Amino acid sequence: MSRLALATLALLLAGPAVAAAPSPTETPSGAPSLAAPAPATSPTAQAPGVLLDRIVAVVNDGAVTQSELDERMAQVIADLARNNTPAPAADVLRRAVLDRLIMDEIQWQRAQRIGIEVSDEMVNRQLAQLAQANGLTLAQLPEALAEQGINFTLFRENMRRDLARQILRRREVLNRVSITPRELEQFMERLKKLPDEQAEYNFSHILVAVPTEPTQEDFERAARRAQEVYERAATDDFSQLAVEYSDSQTALEGGQMGWRRGPDLPTLLAETIATLRPGEVSRPIRAANGYHIVKLNEVRSGASGDEMQEQIHARHILLTPNALQDDATVRQRLADIRQRVLAGEDFAAFASSLSEDPASAVEGGDLDWQSPDSMVPEFAAVMRQLADGEISEPFQTQFGWHIVQVLGRRQVDATEENLRQRAFEQLQTMKADQDLELWLRRLRDESYVEILVN
Repeated sequence: MSRLALATLALLLAGPAVAAAPSPTETPSGAPSLAAPAPATSPTAQAPGVLLDRIVAVVNDGAVTQSELDERMAQVIADLARNNTPAPAADVLRRAVLDRLIMDEIQWQRAQRIGIEVSDEMVNRQLAQLAQANGLTLAQLPEALAEQGINFTLFRENMRRDLARQILRRREVLNRVSITPRELEQFMERLKKLPDEQAEYNFSHILVAVPTEPTQEDFERAARRAQEVYERAATDDFSQLAVEYSDSQTALEGGQMGWRRGPDLPTLLAETIATLRPGEVSRPIRAANGYHIVKLNEVRSGASGDEMQEQIHARHILLTPNALQDDATVRQRLADIRQRVLAGEDFAAFASSLSEDPASAVEGGDLDWQSPDSMVPEFAAVMRQLADGEISEPFQTQFGWHIVQVLGRRQVDATEENLRQRAFEQLQTMKADQDLELWLRRLRDESYVEILVN
């Protein structure tokens, strides 16, 4: 059986989500780690007096243990080696990894506190997608993970927590991002002026952040630190500098941002990245959250021409589980509604009165013409399988339970529409990235954290 790369095992967030009660045209955002803690050891298997584990950090009413820290350290070191990135000094790396674990624990606690739940079915779908991406069946995944010393039960639980954190960030950060029509039009004009809209850029990034309510002194201190990083980048490995200095969520990945098309580059950095040659590092760029330094790794040309797109006209009904009705109850309610519609009752009437997607409920559940690629994968997969007029069986996404009816299909030249959608998503992502850093800092400031190791 082929060996799974841990980098491949990372759950990559699909993109931005919108609206207070999201519709299925949204996609989740973020990039969590799937490090699995070391398997628990039975006390009876240890000699008397042997330390089984210890707490290295107290986080509110929870904790981070030594075994979690050691496991994540091993994964990060392996990932850095696989990417040919020199690891920083052990104490620097350990401090960065511990800080990531603390932030993960803070977010997990908040997700639990506000009642975010991730069903077994959602976890199973993610595992199935992960297995498929690695050329495996779901049944083969536990063995493949075991070959890398990863306990499947703990891996599965970590995946559940990562999904909960993704939902939390979408709810508390991304859903609150607003974009005015004027902002969108101005940004579309900027996109049209990029040197090559079809080019793709592979780049890395370092953020030297300032506090949530920075003073001029904070900015001056960050500017000096950013200048120091920039000067060191002339001789030192950029990825190692990112691990050591960056305050971004990509620090432990060496600051790597991967491939993005010109229109999909972060707004703040787009024009700078487009002017760099491969291997060049930008001077520090000031922003509201600190100073950004980017390195352009590679550039490649993309396909050009008209963008023909499949669009599907559909309508749906969304119901979400809560304290009074669990997944099984919600699923059965939708199954009953489906049968009543098939018997002749009005789909739109049910959607208007019952659907918990307010954006579409007022339109009788109508989602208008949409590209399946703009929707979450589970929703898109169901839509593509339906014939015109057919109503799906109830199915689940991270937003809740749905039934969907396809009303029609068409092929359109979506060049301008796609540009508008990319502009919207990029603006949303840029604002969310800035807000996310501030939100995480607020969470940390509001939490009780006591580190018990040097």
